[in-house]
Amino acid sequence: MREHGGNLDLARQRFGGRAEDWIDLSTGINRLPYPVGEIGAHYWNALPSRAEIEALHHAAQHAYGTSAPVVAMGGAQAAIQLLPQLAPPGRARILAPTYNEYAGVLSAAGWDVQEVDEFDAMAGADIAIVVNPNNPDGRCHLQKDLLALLPRVGRLVIDESFVDAVPQLSLAPEAAQPGLLILRSFGKFYGLAGLRLGFAIGNAADIGRLSAMSGPWPVSGVAIAIGCRALADNSWAEATSARLVRDCVRLDVLVQAQGWRLVGGTPLFRLYETPDALAAQEELARGQIWSRVFAKEPTWLRLGLPGSEAEWTRLAEVLAR
Repeated sequence: MREHGGNLDLARQRFGGRAEDWIDLSTGINRLPYPVGEIGAHYWNALPSRAEIEALHHAAQHAYGTSAPVVAMGGAQAAIQLLPQLAPPGRARILAPTYNEYAGVLSAAGWDVQEVDEFDAMAGADIAIVVNPNNPDGRCHLQKDLLALLPRVGRLVIDESFVDAVPQLSLAPEAAQPGLLILRSFGKFYGLAGLRLGFAIGNAADIGRLSAMSGPWPVSGVAIAIGCRALADNSWAEATSARLVRDCVRLDVLVQAQGWRLVGGTPLFRLYETPDALAAQEELARGQIWSRVFAKEPTWLRLGLPGSEAEWTRLAEVLAR
């Protein structure tokens, strides 16, 4: 199993408590989720129609500012699982450190995978992977730099799972260009990761292949209903983006007394350098707050943003012990 946040089973095995007792800050999921409202019985009882799926695609195109073809999938992870099948195995280059599923999935499918630390080392790759903003360090790349890389590789995949609150970074408007493929997560920004909804945006050939591999009902009727509603709610998205930026500052100030140093992050999570990340994680866990550590970086601790005022209060109390 590769390392991931959200592994509350492990937290409960080690420190006890019910799942509902924990504040899970080990992921980059918005803890004040979109208010989904009522969902009609039809979306639970009937198979999604082609018209409903296309309505979701149009909602995504509107929200992401693109006219490029779109396919809805069961989260960005579903698209990652299918990436190796878009072309015969070849050279894959991944800008690292980053989300570890890319290397694992491509390697398992027979690709020659190398993790690199600069764009120049990606030149000549059959597939190049860049996460923007990056997970876990929040590193960002300008549109012009990514577009300059595009003609130097066979296929450029940009994972924009954390871009919703910084939409000026997105290359979705350019996604129809040959060789460019954009992956978007719905669940992180909208706080509905359990819905399992995401999108691939790209040229017609790539999106057609991904759509065929995903089958006739790639997402549920409930995901369609909620996705269409949320993606059209510009006011909620704008207010949430502004709140997340404020909350990042709030969290950074809160942890200063611990002597932790901010080394990166996005509007959905922060990455701190600590004297001993495992010790810091254990101290937080005693207060039933779960965080993310990294085996290869023993001083790194990642925290998502608390949601309610009660969560902020508990975090402050645990840190003050």
